[in-house]
Formats: sequence, structure tokens, C-alpha cells
Amino acid sequence: MEIVQFFFSHLSGQKGRRRWAVAFFLGILASGAMAPVYAVFLLIPSLVGLIWLTYDNICLREAFFVGWWFGFGHFVIGLYWVANAFFVQPQHFGWMAPFAVFALAGILALFPAVTVVASRSLGYYSSGVGRVLVFAAIWVLFEWVRSWVFTGFPWNLIGSVWTFSDSIIQFAAFSGVYGLSLLSITVAAMPAILVNNISWRTDCSPLLPISVITLTFFLVWAGGSVRLLGANNEIVSDVVLRLVQPNIDQKLKWVSSYKELNFKEQIRMGAIKSRSGLPVPTHIIWAETAATFFIEKEPILRQAIAHSTPKGGLTITGALRKKQGEDDTYKVWNSMHGIDDVGNIVGTYDKSHLVPFGEYAPLRKIFSFSKFTVGTTDFSAGPGPRTLRLKGLPPVSPLICYEVIFSNQVVNDQDRPEWLLNLTNDGWYGVSSGPYQHFDSARLRAVEEGLPLVRVANTGISGVIDGYGRVASRLELGTKGILDSVLPRPLPKTLYAKFGYWIVISLIISQLIVGILMKCNKKVRKI
Repeated sequence: MEIVQFFFSHLSGQKGRRRWAVAFFLGILASGAMAPVYAVFLLIPSLVGLIWLTYDNICLREAFFVGWWFGFGHFVIGLYWVANAFFVQPQHFGWMAPFAVFALAGILALFPAVTVVASRSLGYYSSGVGRVLVFAAIWVLFEWVRSWVFTGFPWNLIGSVWTFSDSIIQFAAFSGVYGLSLLSITVAAMPAILVNNISWRTDCSPLLPISVITLTFFLVWAGGSVRLLGANNEIVSDVVLRLVQPNIDQKLKWVSSYKELNFKEQIRMGAIKSRSGLPVPTHIIWAETAATFFIEKEPILRQAIAHSTPKGGLTITGALRKKQGEDDTYKVWNSMHGIDDVGNIVGTYDKSHLVPFGEYAPLRKIFSFSKFTVGTTDFSAGPGPRTLRLKGLPPVSPLICYEVIFSNQVVNDQDRPEWLLNLTNDGWYGVSSGPYQHFDSARLRAVEEGLPLVRVANTGISGVIDGYGRVASRLELGTKGILDSVLPRPLPKTLYAKFGYWIVISLIISQLIVGILMKCNKKVRKI
């Protein structure tokens, strides 16, 4: 207890810029819990420290800045890999890299800042336990808000730190990733109540709530383990998928002299005889924009694809799609095509959730911004999640690139699919933490929906994930190869898939009310 009191006194005694610097360091510390490090234990000192920095002895304005600096440190390190995209064309955009990372981190830091202010205000008269409950509830509330504001960017939610444990992430089938975040923050922040301070006193020993929340976490792990013991390992009959990961350098992907070579190489990889002991593949899957041509306007190129397409099967590829207007204008979509063994396009999906500045320039007409990628034309958005029925395959929900990071937004509830297909090109970000974090998000969508997910990435990580979020097989980041795999069967519709955000909001409101009602008892003697 003495060492706890020492650190509390030291942190709470910081003022001005020194307080901000400590908050910045704590935010950096929290980022270590994310993929690929998974140092989850770092959440404890970082969140406890943040709470101690921002309660009792500072005004709301100062609390806002402390929260902002914490968020800035957290997102600068957690999202450093964004800078790599600007060095694909360094002569044009390289100078923007640090500004882009800092700007993105600065915007996202607003959410922890508002969280700190709101939780301090609502939990000011609560006991220590109550304050922690309020803090965790409001943090998750703003994680959810982050999935919508500024078109949404729910990257590196706290709940995603548990993807190294198949057992723990089973909780997402009931509460989604936000329920995992709520549990994780509550557990990690609860040691803050160990401080010997009158405003934090409770009617019981601080060890009791810590023990209760720790036991709750253990029960979540045990429940997940039991769920996996009874796992359904059935597969779809007569379906063998081939995932093609060509590992094409993003700097060369759109260079005219390489486009044909890259195209032919992917055809060659798709035609390789099976070496995995599985039957001949029935369907071949390429990554996002694997075909660097407007394939719907190129019958000769579609015929080339058809030659390597299994008889009676399909090749599924990402490609750009263009439609000419009557006034000589045209629209472009980031799309997915299913091409049969005679070269016909038998199914198309257009990406709906576009990347700001990467695929379109927000408020272009007002500020004359341009996007930071090849071409000047903004992409058009598709209609949203839809279910495709492709020959020889169960109904599928296509997801292109970061569409897979949006919890409860990956399927059409009126026409539910039986699996998810994520085509992506993470080659923009090189060998960095970004692709690992992206892959973890995909795994959580599989658990939430109870649906298997197949992921094909240009440079990795490609893989097949079952409805429990278990990785059946994968191709590592930065490698070239093919992966032949069966397709797992879907699980019964999960609780989260049935009720979605209602569960999240119910958990947040319930915990918030309990936390506010847990008033501090100033008559309790010192711990």
C-alpha cells in the first residue's frame, strides 16, 4: 500500500506540462498492449495512472488536456504505420507523412480527452469503485462513437488486445468487441482504488471489488474455454479455396511496365497444382485491386483469368470498376468481381466504406483537397453490406479493406450470409504493426457474427478463420505464396449478431448508473 500511495502522490502532484508529459508517456505505454506486442499488462499502469492524473485536484480544462495528451501518445505509436503509405510515392507525398500521423492522432485523441472530462464530471462524487466503473463505461461509449464520427475509424479498440487468446475473445460472441473493451478497462483500471485517499473511500476493503472483477474476468476466460471444447468443426463440402498472396511491392503495383507481369504471375500462382493434400481448388481468390485493369472492359484479360479458373468454379478478384456518364464524366468503384471459367463476370460488389483522403477527398468542393493516392477521381461508394450468391459457394458478404473493422456493420441482416470474405491490400503499410492489427479486427468480426471469414491480402496476412475466431491457416506478412483451404461452416447466429449495439448500449448504461450511484462514504476510516 505504501508504494501505491507513493505513485499516487507523485502522479497527482504533477502540474502543467509535466503532467501532460506523464500523460503522453502513459498513452505510449498503453499502445504496447496492441498487436503485435500484446503486452496487455501495460494497460494497468497506463489506465490507473491516467485516472490518478485527472481526479480531484485539477479543473476540467486541465483534465481535457491530460486526456488529450494520453490519447495523442497512444495513437501516435499505435498508428505510426500510417506514415508508410505516404512513402509509396515519396516524391509527392513523403513530406506529409509526419503531419498525417500527428493530425490523425490529434483528432482521435479528442475521444480520450472528452472521456476523461465526462467521467470526472459524472463520477466526481462517486467512490473509487464508482469512478472506475464510470470511467470504463464512458471510454467504451466513445469507442463506439468513434466508429461513426468522421465516417468512423474504430481501429485498435481496447477489446482487440485479447486476440492472442481464443478463449477470451469468445466473449465477443455475446457482447461484441465493445463488451471486451468494457471488461478490459474495468479490470485494468480497478487497482486505482488502492490509493489511500478520502475521496476514494468505499464501504469495503478495496481488495473486494478487485477480487470480484478479477473473478469475472476469469469466468469469461473459463466460459470461452468451455465454448471451444464443444466447438463445431464442420466444413462446407465440395469447396476448396485457393488464396493467392503475390506480395507485390506497392511501389510497383501500378507501374505500367509491371502491371502485366503482376497479372500473369497471379494467374500462374492460381494454376499451381495442389501441394497441400487437398483436392484441386474449386475457387481461386485474389486480393483487393489484384487486377490493376478495368477488368469488366477487358474480355481478353478475363479470358486469361478463365484459363486458370477451375472448371465449374470461379476466380474472385479485387479490381477497379468504371462507368462512363452521358456528360463524359465517369464514376470509379473499388470492387470485387466473380469471374467464371469462360470469362464472364457473374457477381460484383462495390466497396461502400471508403477511406478518407485515400479513396476520396472529404469536402473537396469547399477546401479543394485531393486524395493521396494514384488518380485524381474520387471513388464512389457502394450501397453497403450485401450478400452475394456465387456459383458453388454458400452466400457470402464481401468486405473490402478496412470495411472489416466496423463491428455490427459487416452483414446484411435481411439476407444473412454464411461466411465473410475480406479482400485487402495492406502493402501500403509495409512490414509494420498495421497489418497485424487489421487481421485481429477481422478475427473479432468472425467471433461476433459466428461466421467463418476468409481474408486475402496482397502482402499478407491472409488466412482462413472459423466462426470462433480461430485461425485455421494463414500466410504470414511479407511472404509470397498460395494457401489451399476448406471453408468452415457457419455457427448459429450469436447473441451479438441478433441484438448488436443494443447489448453494447445496455452494458454501458448499466455500468454507468451503478458507478454514479456508488457514492463516496467520507466517514469510512483510512484503509
